[in-house]
Amino acid sequence: MGKENFFSDLKQKADEYVHLVYKITKHFPKEEMYGVSSQTRRATLSIILNYIEGFARQRMAVRRNFWQISYGSLKESKYLLNFSLIEGYLSQEEYDKAIALAEEIGAMLWTVLQSIKSS
Repeated sequence: MGKENFFSDLKQKADEYVHLVYKITKHFPKEEMYGVSSQTRRATLSIILNYIEGFARQRMAVRRNFWQISYGSLKESKYLLNFSLIEGYLSQEEYDKAIALAEEIGAMLWTVLQSIKSS
């Protein structure tokens, strides 16, 4: 896979993850609208938004910072999904699908961060 395809694939997977999480959180309890639902959505959106913003930056150190934030937001969203599973806000099937996608994104982001670190 070429470098451009890799970055495009990562962006596509992050976009898919955002839409999946939004779909899942639509069914969370109404009392969580400003709590776990909102926080999960914000963390998930932060993944792709920081990835895109980092991609637009010229200085590698600035780019790396945005991508590190993106990776941190991914970890946050995974925790929130696990918390929501334990609380019964989503099904095991929804959780498994979201986490599988999150793991793919995480591996790709980690690869990007490691390649910057070594260059």
